[in-house]
Amino acid sequence: MLSRVKSAALLGIDAFTVELETDLARQGMPAFTMVGLAEGAVRESKERVFSALRNSNFRLPPSRITVNLAPADVRKDGSAYDLPLAVGLVAAAGILTSDAVQGFYFAGELSLSGRLKPVHGVLPLAIRARDEGARGLIVPLENADEAAVVEGLNVHGLETLGQTVSFLSGEVMVPPVSSNVDRLWAERENFHIDFAEVKGQEHAKRAIEIAAAGNHNLIFVGPPGSGKTMLASRLPTVLPPLEFEEALEVTKIYSVAGMLPRDHALMVTRPFRAPHHTISDAGLIGGGAYPRPGEVSLAHRGVLFLDELPEFKKPVLEVLRQPLEAGRVTISRAAVSMAFPAAFMLVAAMNPCPCGYLTDERHSCTCSPLAVQRYRSKLSGPLLDRIDLHVDVPAVPYKDLKLERSGVDSASMRSNILACRKIQAARYAKAPIRTNAELSGKMLNDHCSLGAQEHSFLETAVDRLGLSARAFTRILRIARTIADLENAKNIGTPHLAEAINYRTMDREGVV
Repeated sequence: MLSRVKSAALLGIDAFTVELETDLARQGMPAFTMVGLAEGAVRESKERVFSALRNSNFRLPPSRITVNLAPADVRKDGSAYDLPLAVGLVAAAGILTSDAVQGFYFAGELSLSGRLKPVHGVLPLAIRARDEGARGLIVPLENADEAAVVEGLNVHGLETLGQTVSFLSGEVMVPPVSSNVDRLWAERENFHIDFAEVKGQEHAKRAIEIAAAGNHNLIFVGPPGSGKTMLASRLPTVLPPLEFEEALEVTKIYSVAGMLPRDHALMVTRPFRAPHHTISDAGLIGGGAYPRPGEVSLAHRGVLFLDELPEFKKPVLEVLRQPLEAGRVTISRAAVSMAFPAAFMLVAAMNPCPCGYLTDERHSCTCSPLAVQRYRSKLSGPLLDRIDLHVDVPAVPYKDLKLERSGVDSASMRSNILACRKIQAARYAKAPIRTNAELSGKMLNDHCSLGAQEHSFLETAVDRLGLSARAFTRILRIARTIADLENAKNIGTPHLAEAINYRTMDREGVV
């Protein structure tokens, strides 16, 4: 007897339908054959499934069993096929009717006792099932909240194989799961840190406000202990909240990577990823024999913070070029090529020299000019070309350290940033970009036009400071954001002057 059961496989962060065709033939010697490019855990599912069936009191007649995973020319991996395979065998044996399983999608790993165990990538699978007009989705109970985020789909979270068969046969009723997304949205503003806790560094806070308002990449340069990491870690407290579609994008990545917290069906806050400088290029960009998301994708719609930037291996840093430019990363292997989203805001921090005290008036620098040059040359021009704001973070004086709270707080910064983002949303409503950091070509000329006085000022600055053409473009972008923060229609000389202030590395000839 032949049965057909639907599941899904992952390709990047999206899913496509996989149909498991199971045939039980009474002729010939008993055997089990699986075809359809099944890899690793899928091939091993035979042992788990037969043990789960036996321990759940389901008896299959001696048969020649053939299982086909269609489409047969696409690789399938993971343990999520255990449940659909078991259901297909039960249906092929006549224990369930074909109508009972028709229209359902299944995913879940089976223990030897028949208990359903959670799997990765349930959210993309749920989206695929909804788009295909599925009757419902059956997943392990631990995955049910994640899948239930998708509206318009009945999600049933079950605990055992026996319960699944009883539900499909109509013997027990299991109501669809509803996910309490409203509770998650209500909790997304609960930050336990604030910029008011940062003593001094008002210049750096202002730079962060500009960077967050225009989605500009940012690098801090300063001696050890000046607060670079402290400043960067508070950046998520001022970023605009995620929209629902953005939250779905981020959650899909974390679901595929197996990093979605069990108590959070939806990622409702912008990610903040801070990998160690010993990370490999595959860890940063993604990779593996069957590519998985890397840190740049886990930081999608959020912040990627690279502390001690020159300590990262140069080849690792160079792979950042594509995602910084395109907002996505493509990983190619012999058998497959996958694209992962990677639209993140890069924030980096570094010392001014190997010992860290080149710009610190209270400590003597022990580095030779050659050592400083060698240290800074670890950062290539094309990489720094993609970082708009270069911010000096000096050591904090004692008069600032003794203050209980210092200067501007996260709430006021966020209010300014949201107002600025609203201006950009209206300006670029019909354009393929969202923020000032993406301005280029004709759009840069249209939205960053200057008057005669501003042209004269900028020309003088470019000539005297020896600024490059790429620095000119970034100054215009930053100035546009500064003007938006002040709700100014046109870019003025003060906006340009402040923007030039944030290109210190250009003036020092580092790039």
